[in-house]
Amino acid sequence: MKRLKRLHCDLQSADLAAGLVALALCGGTALAQQSLETDFRTTGDAVLAVFEPQREVMQKSSAVIYKGRKEIAYGMVISADGYLLTKASEVEGAGDIDVRVDTELFKDAKVVITDARWDVALLKVKATDLVPATYAPDSKLGEGTWVVVNGATSRTKRRILAGVISAQSREIGAEGGPALGVTLTESEEILEVQGVREGSGAQEAGLEKGDIIVKVNGKAVKVLKDLVKLLEDMKAGDVAKVSLKRDGKRMEVDVKLSAKGELFANQSRNDQMSGDYSKRRSGFPRVIQHHILASSSTMGGAVIDLQGRVVGMNIARANRAETFAIPVEELKELAEGMVAQARK
Repeated sequence: MKRLKRLHCDLQSADLAAGLVALALCGGTALAQQSLETDFRTTGDAVLAVFEPQREVMQKSSAVIYKGRKEIAYGMVISADGYLLTKASEVEGAGDIDVRVDTELFKDAKVVITDARWDVALLKVKATDLVPATYAPDSKLGEGTWVVVNGATSRTKRRILAGVISAQSREIGAEGGPALGVTLTESEEILEVQGVREGSGAQEAGLEKGDIIVKVNGKAVKVLKDLVKLLEDMKAGDVAKVSLKRDGKRMEVDVKLSAKGELFANQSRNDQMSGDYSKRRSGFPRVIQHHILASSSTMGGAVIDLQGRVVGMNIARANRAETFAIPVEELKELAEGMVAQARK
């Protein structure tokens, strides 16, 4: 190890490929050791120095979102005049939020639009000269391809984390299928709400115990199998129009569907070992997956390639080994559509 310390590796001036080779050579004498020195681990200063060009991209085009002094999510800049994207379920209900881009703090950021299907929110801050992220042409990344995401941050400096794509792009279905977020009893062709799950779309919509579900999306429901059939073609994040009776009065509410498995399942052993993970982590039309360490508070941040281009946006910390990101093809379309709608 003493010999390792004496070796000099000029990672700051090397490009990534040369830097990683140099790093490997520097660490070669440590292969027989139980572990590498701190600087030469994947989160160590020597390794992160190789990715300084990518860190500079994150510094200018990423955002940190705060509730008071607490970081609740990350985001990415998509326009010079202050539009940003982030993970909706981490900012919804947070009240007043602030956003830091580079070193500048913007007070009272506004949630302009949300997209329930993708769990994405469009934020707006008062700015005129932000640096928008640059999109990659596609997200066709082989397993083992290097990518970079936001790591810890400070008031003045982003810190990045690097890793690799760990699975092919794919759909992540709603765990257990989509659900309103209520428990129901069925009697004499009446569906009555017996309970409303905390954190569900039903709770957000104001459903209460004793409500009678009459229709969903305009179609009558009298027994549970009617409801199941109506929901089977929908996805978590979709909105169902629910007609109900309460104290003899008719009402209609919009209920955002949740993943049944996330609402009602007991925490698995894997979840217990995973630490912090996202409130919503399933029910996405398509994701790319990487293995970089993350938490729910780092969702919404960009995933960039070695050219500093966005290949996706982190949307769910699924467990201790998997993070999902919206691929750039869908992300770009989503961003452009939301901004166009906001500017009408």
